Amino acid sequence: MSNAQERLTDALYGLGWSTVKKLPEPVAVRLGRTIADFAWKQRGKGVQRLESNYARVVPDASPERLAELSRAGMRSYLRYWMESFRLPAWSEDRIKHGFDPQDLHHLTGGLAAGKGVILALPHLGNWDLAGAWVTTKLETPFTTVAERLKPETLYDRFVAYREGLGMEVLPHNGGSAFGTLARRLRDGGLVCLVADRDLSASGVEVDFFGEKTRMPAGPALLAQQTGALLLPVTLWYDESPVMRGRVHPPIAVPESGTRAEKTSVMTQALADAFATGIADHPEDWHMLQRLWLADLDPAKAPENGDAVRASGKETP
Repeated sequence: MSNAQERLTDALYGLGWSTVKKLPEPVAVRLGRTIADFAWKQRGKGVQRLESNYARVVPDASPERLAELSRAGMRSYLRYWMESFRLPAWSEDRIKHGFDPQDLHHLTGGLAAGKGVILALPHLGNWDLAGAWVTTKLETPFTTVAERLKPETLYDRFVAYREGLGMEVLPHNGGSAFGTLARRLRDGGLVCLVADRDLSASGVEVDFFGEKTRMPAGPALLAQQTGALLLPVTLWYDESPVMRGRVHPPIAVPESGTRAEKTSVMTQALADAFATGIADHPEDWHMLQRLWLADLDPAKAPENGDAVRASGKETP
């Protein structure tokens, strides 16, 4: 991305946070749908990749069904952005009533036990809204990791936005983030990580909808090292203004095996939980990038990475 493109990207996101949050909610909803439909009709690389990814999730879908899914997926994706631009202006009451999770006892019980909790999520629904709900409704702060974006000013915008919602945001810088997350968990804290994509050399290979991909080792390693509870979470939208979600049962640390073997087993269990939520609500899975190893350019070597390759929403 050139310097001019970086400045334009930063300006567009700045415009979204400064302008969209001032719109009445019905107007923002219509705007998001209009932008989504326009982008879908253009059939750009992101839309084509989204449709290709959905073909793995719904293998028996006809071309017409995949087109319907990708259109719904773009509308869901733009709903995420419209909500995210408006979240800083939402009242506490609006946030408290904007999310309705099932099986919350897994989270509240884990926090009450005082051993720390790791929430691991795929790119489903709006994890920023879920995070704001946790800090507002449950009055529980948490720590997360954000991968550095270009330009630096755009990264700063995302950090300021999420910190404004009550999150502690750590930069994804080598192994330092992992150490801080481990300390937070040992203190009985909460850590939240988006963890359905890590195509670096440190990613753990898993079976996902019948094919191989890689996911971050961080959630499983943190659970092993700190004794914290590892809970998968899946999110989805319905036709109401309220986002839905489910806190899945905890993923146990295997009693035997090497650290690598335990990490592999736990990360596969995490992938299986993610797959359950994605299969139930594929249109709310905002994966507009390559994910499966079969889709990668074999001429490109994997990037280096550390144990925690888990961040917030990727910029389009």
